[in-house]
Amino acid sequence: MNVLITGSSGFVGKNLVCALKNVRDGKDRTRCGLRIDEIFQYDVDTPEAFLADYAERADFVFHLAGVNRPKDASEFMEGNRDFTAYLLALLKEKGNACPVMLSSSIQATCIGRYDGDYGRSKRAGEDLVFAYGEETGAKVMVYRFPNLFGKWCRPNYNSAVATFCHNVANDLPITVNDPAVRLELLYIDDLIEEMFCALEGKEHRCEFEGIDTVLCEDGRYCAAPVTHKVTLGEITGLLEGFKAQPQTLLMPEIPHGSFEKKLYSTYLSYLPAHMARFPLKMNCDERGSFTELLKTAACGQFSVNVSKPSITKGQHWHHSKWELFIVVSGNALIQQRKIGTDEVLDFYVSGEKIEAVHMLPGYTHNIINLSDSEDLVTLMWANECFDPEHPDTFFEKV
Repeated sequence: MNVLITGSSGFVGKNLVCALKNVRDGKDRTRCGLRIDEIFQYDVDTPEAFLADYAERADFVFHLAGVNRPKDASEFMEGNRDFTAYLLALLKEKGNACPVMLSSSIQATCIGRYDGDYGRSKRAGEDLVFAYGEETGAKVMVYRFPNLFGKWCRPNYNSAVATFCHNVANDLPITVNDPAVRLELLYIDDLIEEMFCALEGKEHRCEFEGIDTVLCEDGRYCAAPVTHKVTLGEITGLLEGFKAQPQTLLMPEIPHGSFEKKLYSTYLSYLPAHMARFPLKMNCDERGSFTELLKTAACGQFSVNVSKPSITKGQHWHHSKWELFIVVSGNALIQQRKIGTDEVLDFYVSGEKIEAVHMLPGYTHNIINLSDSEDLVTLMWANECFDPEHPDTFFEKV
C-alpha cells in the first residue's frame, strides 16, 4: 500500500510518518497484517510537481496540511479550502478514487467562540471532501480534532499543553487566566492509533451535538474514541509536580491510559539536555552507601544499597512494612529471624543469578557482603515510602 501524507512535516504528520515507517520496516510487530510500501511525504518545501505523481500512485491519502496561524486572514481559505480543492482535483484527474482522510478541527462547528475565519475555512474544506466523496464514490473520512498534545508539538503556537510543558520544563513562566477552563484533549498516540484504524477501514464514526462528539456506527464524521477533558488548573498542577520530581523523587500515579501518563510523557519530551539528568542524595559512611531512587504515590519506594566488602547491613525488623532485596552485583547472604525465636532463614544470592527475596514482616533481617574485595549492590523496594514520623523500623540483630 502506498500512502500519501500532506502536511507531513507538521506535528501530526511527523508522528504519523514515523509510525508508518516502523510498519514498513518491520519494526512494529503489532501490525504484521498491514503492508506499507511507499510513504509519499508532501509539505510546503516539497516540489509541487511531485504531488501529481503522488496523487496518481497513492492507495490512501492522509490530508493533514492546513493553515492555522497565517500572517493574513485570507490565507485561511487558501490553505484550508483551496489547497484541498487542488488535491481533490488531482485525484480526479488521475482517476484515483482511493480513500481520503481529512484533518479538520472542532472549530469547524462554527459555534460560539469557534466562529471565526479559521473555523469557516476548515468547514469549507469539509464540504469539498464530502462533495468529492458523493461525486466519485471514494470513501472519505473527516475528523474534527479537538486540542492535540504530545511529543514534537510546537510550543507557543496552537497548543496550550505544548506551551505549558515547554515553559515548565525550561523554567519559563506560564499564564493561566482562568484555571477552571476545561479543554478536550487528544493525545498524539491515540490519534495515530485511530489513523491506523482509518487506514485499515476500521475508523470510528460520529456525529456532533454542538461541539460534543457522539460516537455512532453510521456517523457522517469520524473521531478518535479516546480523549480527555481536563481543566487548565489540573494541567498546570500536574506539571508543577512533574517539575519537582527530581527533588521529591515522587512519581505520581500514572495508570495505563491515564491523562497523567500521557502528560508526563509529553512533559519529558520538552526537557532540555541539562535537565534530563539530576543528582541523587547518596547517604555514605564507612559501610558503603544508601540512595533513595524513586518514590511512588501509592506503591512504595525504590532504593539502591552498596555494601563494602565483608560488611553487614540491616539488623532491624518491621511490624507491617515489607521489602524486596534484589542483589544485582556481588554475592550476599540474607538472613531473617522471626522475632521471639531462634530459627534463622538463610538466603544465598548473587548478581550472577538475580533473584528477589522478601523481607518478611515480624522478622529481623540483614544482608552480608560475602566478598572480601568487591562491593555488593542491592536494589531494594519497600511497600511504603519512608516516614520519619512513623518509621516502623526497630533495631535487633539477627
